[in-house]
Amino acid sequence: MKLYNTIKGILLQHNETAFIIDEPWDLLINRDDLESYLVSKTKKAKQLTAAEKLEWLATDAILPPISRQEVWAAGVTYLKSRDARMEESQSSGAASLYDKVYDAERPELFFKAAASRVAGHGQQVYIRKDSAWNVPEPELTLFINSKGKIQGYSVGNDMSSRSIEGENALYLPQAKIYEKSAGLGPCLYVSSAHIGGETAIKLNIKRDGNIIYNDETTVSRIKRSFDELVSYLYSECDFSYGCYLMTGTCLVPPGEFTLNVGDEVEISIDKIGTLVNTIALNPKHKP
Repeated sequence: MKLYNTIKGILLQHNETAFIIDEPWDLLINRDDLESYLVSKTKKAKQLTAAEKLEWLATDAILPPISRQEVWAAGVTYLKSRDARMEESQSSGAASLYDKVYDAERPELFFKAAASRVAGHGQQVYIRKDSAWNVPEPELTLFINSKGKIQGYSVGNDMSSRSIEGENALYLPQAKIYEKSAGLGPCLYVSSAHIGGETAIKLNIKRDGNIIYNDETTVSRIKRSFDELVSYLYSECDFSYGCYLMTGTCLVPPGEFTLNVGDEVEISIDKIGTLVNTIALNPKHKP
């Protein structure tokens, strides 16, 4: 089932039927057995007509599925990601860092975004004005409740300024954390079962309406388990309202590719849906 955060309220889609859930987002999602709780809510919740559902789920009505949660990310969890990080860091002499973290016992984890910096489906994500090499990073994203239990999944876009990180590995926060550097949505897919390795992740990048890059992979290529990533994230951090964790990417555009303002990024993950974001600059840079 899918939970949508919208300008009209919370919509639950279950077996193609849409229901209104009249509860605060943070209290609703931060519970154990979220799936069974939502099923129980369908017995009394108001159903939407087909026309009402279309109105609630119009692109400009969908908000990112987040309120007071933080977004974190895991790095170098796929071999292709390791290779890309090593490529971008050759000139700085830091390439070996990514080789080591890929094989290390401890994963790379970093803070990605506060909720106010997250863009939802149909919204803009930004590239940095001071970066010459910018790419999207499609990532299966976990929702973990305050007790450290995975309750759902979303589509994540971990925007990355590769030229900045490549210049010096210590610049990672600047390469990863800035206004609208994270896309999340279009919904929270709620399931008590882990998403399987056969799950496909697809990336399309359009420029002037034409596809200029596309690729796909499966979750099975990830090196670390979801439970392992969660255990490290929650070992010394508390998340009162739960947390989103982007689990890393295996879809990396070639070194000569960089995003332009106006490009459209489409990330699709089986069962969850498609997240679409348009590339822009922070408005404060516009003349």
